[in-house]
Amino acid sequence: MKKLFPALCATLLVSACNSTPEPLQADVLISQVDIIDVRTGNIDADRQVAIRGDKIIWVGKDAEHINATTQLDGTDQYIMPGLWDMHVHFGGGEKLIAENQDLLPLYLAYGVTAVRDAAADISDSVLTWRAAINNNELLGPTLFTSGPKLEGKNSIWAGDLEVETEAEMNAALDQLEAMDVDFIKITDSALTPELYLKAVQEVKKRGLPISGHIPFALSVTHVSNAGLDGIEHMPYLLKAGARNEAEISAEVRSGELSYWSALPIIRANFDEQTALSKYRVLAENDTAVVPTLIGSQIIAFIDEDDHLNDPELDLLGPGLKATYSWRVKRAAQKAAADANEITERKARFRATRDLLPLLDQAGVTIMAGTDTGYLNSYIYPGKALHDELAIYVDGGLSPLRALQSAILTGPKWLGKEAEYGAVEAGKKADLLLLGSNPLEDISHTRDIRTLISRGQVYNSAALQAMLDAAKAKVATAQAQ
Repeated sequence: MKKLFPALCATLLVSACNSTPEPLQADVLISQVDIIDVRTGNIDADRQVAIRGDKIIWVGKDAEHINATTQLDGTDQYIMPGLWDMHVHFGGGEKLIAENQDLLPLYLAYGVTAVRDAAADISDSVLTWRAAINNNELLGPTLFTSGPKLEGKNSIWAGDLEVETEAEMNAALDQLEAMDVDFIKITDSALTPELYLKAVQEVKKRGLPISGHIPFALSVTHVSNAGLDGIEHMPYLLKAGARNEAEISAEVRSGELSYWSALPIIRANFDEQTALSKYRVLAENDTAVVPTLIGSQIIAFIDEDDHLNDPELDLLGPGLKATYSWRVKRAAQKAAADANEITERKARFRATRDLLPLLDQAGVTIMAGTDTGYLNSYIYPGKALHDELAIYVDGGLSPLRALQSAILTGPKWLGKEAEYGAVEAGKKADLLLLGSNPLEDISHTRDIRTLISRGQVYNSAALQAMLDAAKAKVATAQAQ
């Protein structure tokens, strides 16, 4: 028996080595494609990727055991997960619901497979779209939404849940939880600093992510220590770097300073070492930042480019385009009232953009977001995210870091990193095939040859058809 056992073992090993994998049935097989690992920046060349339904089921070198309905040749192409825009808005009132819904395919046409709606005034519609997209009944990116945001009484924004007491705040949070929102958005146009902090702390107890604007009467580190998970927009990070941030906060609280009058003082007192020390607190607390720099750039340089001939305007309904005028008028009025305004806002844009390497050095999570939506002039759905990433690289981030901000950090912030962020078995089949390497040049994110969204394949002609259909619909609406 002792003599037989090694022989039997050897036979079994030979059998195992000679066995072939069980055949796999796939809907899509992508062959000879170079996989970009966005986590490391490494590229795995000449791989095969198999998809069934909305999931990647296999990644490897030898796909002889894969039976696929659709075959895609990925030769000389790069594959990576789809892009995420972590700050968009759908809004403008009931009259603009249809025009907002028409924006959904535009995100896909530009390779944006997921968006985070950061509150407005048509939340019921957004929640309906979220369910319809998840059920493959509506074409659009995966939607995550805050529902209506939390604010104080007589807020400047439409559609908010306005609260004045702790009891009202808790009732509002109960309402948002009942709506099954993905996160809580909080802003400060009318919410007291005290209630703001209590709300942040209460949301953290309930186990939901929370992000928002920050009262200028509070320090950035104060709200981070209270539990704020995300800071929307960069001026707050500029304020954190001011040597006299505590003094500025006190003067805002007393009414001596406003948001706008504080900005020049903040920039004049900015100190890099002060900023780094504050940013390290954000990193320790895992408080992320959503820069939304493209809108600031557009307004800062609107004297040089009025955007009135942008071809993307042909993709937007007339009602949405009309909402752009207020921000443009405000910029023009401020410039007319103050001869230094144009110079100041350009300097302020550059100062906030140049914070990106400091945030990165301190270990702060940067999430790409654009502020696309009604009111926000010339920030176009889908396209704006590519513009935003270009600003990140211009500001000093590497192309890899820029990609990570649009592919890895959003899923992690929403607790979805198990499903998204890599081209590997078990992940969602939201993928881009690019004709050139974005690690070499971030503009190559625009070189989309094929989009796969929820396992559905859209070649470049299909993506162009989405844009053409939007343009035709807008032309009809304008003619009427």
